[in-house]
Amino acid sequence: MVVMQNPSKAVELHERLKGKISIESKIDIQTEQDLSLVYTPGVADVCLEIADHPERVNTLTSRGEMIAVVTDGTAVLGLGDIGPKAAMPVMEGKCILFKKFADLNAFPICLDEKDPEALIHIIKALAPSFAGINLEDISAPRCFEIERRLKEELDIPVFHDDQHGTAIVVLAALYNALRLTSRTIKNTKIVINGAGAAGISIARLLLEAGFQHITLVSLEGVVCKGLPWLNEAQKDIAAYTNRSLKQGTLDDVINGTDVFIGVSGPNALRPLQVKRMAPRAIVFGLANPVPEIYPGDAKKAGAEVVATGRSDFPNQVNNLLAFPGIFRGALQAKANDITVPMKLAAARAIANLITEDELHPDYIIPGSLNKQVAFAVADAVEQTAKKGDGIHADS
Repeated sequence: MVVMQNPSKAVELHERLKGKISIESKIDIQTEQDLSLVYTPGVADVCLEIADHPERVNTLTSRGEMIAVVTDGTAVLGLGDIGPKAAMPVMEGKCILFKKFADLNAFPICLDEKDPEALIHIIKALAPSFAGINLEDISAPRCFEIERRLKEELDIPVFHDDQHGTAIVVLAALYNALRLTSRTIKNTKIVINGAGAAGISIARLLLEAGFQHITLVSLEGVVCKGLPWLNEAQKDIAAYTNRSLKQGTLDDVINGTDVFIGVSGPNALRPLQVKRMAPRAIVFGLANPVPEIYPGDAKKAGAEVVATGRSDFPNQVNNLLAFPGIFRGALQAKANDITVPMKLAAARAIANLITEDELHPDYIIPGSLNKQVAFAVADAVEQTAKKGDGIHADS
């Protein structure tokens, strides 16, 4: 089990505050007149207005800027299936970040249900209260089907952050790492260690960005078309990756690789393997809190650019750089969906915040607390959506 630093301080903070979020009224009710406007009888007029014009729900209620942060507690951080109640602190934290960085209200919803069909049904039933759905910490491969169905059957943006938030920030960091090491997208060889939700989504987005040489490795081995142990999501991505049909383990595919992206577990990449990578190698060891390889060890072994998932090393790949701005931009554009072009625009916006003068092996991605990021991402996403992408014709 993952043990964080200073756990007693975190527990003490949460216990003292009784959680991290609260609901505050925008109106100070002081008089009977105030009460009559916000509740009966005045609120009936607002209800009837929405009944006659359903689209006005987003301007007459808080729904237009309200995100549901939904989990079933089956894949929480590195803790695994710890259940919906134990997932609540993470969901509350996510809600705080939506407010802090994108000025969006968000509400945590932790569901005591694991069946995908039941989860889809419940989330669809909740949708009238929200302008967007942020899926969180739902185990693979169930998460792929749940998100796919919700995107098809709802008319509001649905975004599984563990998949797409990670992929967007990885792509942003990779854009700048390629600039530093004078590589081209077309010729860069990439190994992704970890073929779950994050790894497969990273591979999909990199393919959309134009990368052609990608190989995934799972616990069972190298993901290769035709292998009997592949799940449905792995079968799908195998059709577009590992074109040389290599099999074996990470050790069998690391030679000459330009980029290692780890979304797996501690100490999965050894210094001797880094030495066998291409010169000026790029190593993203994103497992947290213990990465696939520590930055110092990777650099000693020859890596030129290193990123991690930790905040105490340079180049932290943190989903916080993506999801607040993604939703803010989608809602500003009145988009029904968060599409691949919108994700690519977000990645470019993040990468472009680092100027040529600032670009350095220890600075390829903005800091997680950089408030410029969400605004830049929101603008890029909004402009892409307004070109027609992400907005259905009947909107």
